[in-house]
Amino acid sequence: MIRVSITSTAVREQSGTSKVNGKPYHMAFQTAWFWLTDRDGKPDPHPTKVEIILPKDKSDGAAVFYPEGEYQLAPSSIYVDSRGNVAVAPRLVPLRAPAKSAA
Repeated sequence: MIRVSITSTAVREQSGTSKVNGKPYHMAFQTAWFWLTDRDGKPDPHPTKVEIILPKDKSDGAAVFYPEGEYQLAPSSIYVDSRGNVAVAPRLVPLRAPAKSAA
């Protein structure tokens, strides 16, 4: 499991015209902190800052940001791209708070 921390709801937007097909584009990004490990599986002592591309709302196309909190990388984030390579398009699911035990 890859734990992800969202500490701000600030969104960075980028738009322009594609050099490949000449069509306009608009993307929204949000900063996330990924708690990763090294190649030997040892947890890094600090999270790694990344920007994730936000999904768009199906009804109006607006970016859907993640509220502040703790998440994990959803299994649907991992896919095989058109070249047959493993690729990642981060999608986050909230981590559940630990259940409180009855005292």
